[in-house]
Parts: sequence; structure tokens; C-alpha cells
Amino acid sequence: MHGIIQENDPKEFLFKKETYEIIGICMTVHRTLGHGFSEIVYKDAVELELTRKKIKFEREKEFKIEYKGVILPHKYYADFLVYGNIILEIKAAEGGLANPQLAQTLNYLRASGCKIGLLVNFGRSKLEYRRLIY
Repeated sequence: MHGIIQENDPKEFLFKKETYEIIGICMTVHRTLGHGFSEIVYKDAVELELTRKKIKFEREKEFKIEYKGVILPHKYYADFLVYGNIILEIKAAEGGLANPQLAQTLNYLRASGCKIGLLVNFGRSKLEYRRLIY
């Protein structure tokens, strides 16, 4: 798995303000709804918060996969593309974040050309998130 998982953020990093704002929105959603709902409920709530804050985003953003110059018939669909350059993946996993979810988000980064991804898990009593750099 290529990429960097950045849990403790340095003083300066790419899209610092934007990623803090997105994480803040996710914290608000988690604080309001708690844990135990399905992913789709959290996605709907995050979409509502992004819209209310007038943040540019696309939900279920499609990314085509190229293989040796050919676009493959199956595509990736990232949960959100925020600010045009940050992938936001939402999970509701009781067991916490795992390597397959991290790998999935890194694949979305590779397919999209984006450099920053946020993998957020609403499935536990405390919000979990990882900032990924590709």
C-alpha cells in the first residue's frame, strides 16, 4: 500500500484549513447523531452540513480507472470530493478503521489525482479519522 497515513499533523501541511473544516463538520455530525446509524445517514448529514456552510463538494464522485491506455468499464465512486481536491470517505464501522478501508481511500486518491484524503469513521463512540497523503 503506497501513501502516507498522517495521524499527527505537522504545523504546516497541504489544505490544512480545509481539512480541519471538514473534520469539524464530521465532529458536529457525530456529536449530534452519535454512533450506530448506517453510513448513508452520516453521508446525508455531512452533505447537509457542507451545503449549509456553502462548501464546494460533489457526492458519489465518479473516477475512471485507466489500464495501459484503456479506460476500464468499472469505476470508483468516492463518497465526497470536497473543495475539488480532497477525498472524503465515510464509514460506520463498529470495529474501527482497518487496512482495507485505508487501501480503498488511497486507491481513490491515486485514481483521482488528489493528494489528500480523509477517512472518517462514525461507527464508534468517539469519531475516528485518518488523514492520508498520496
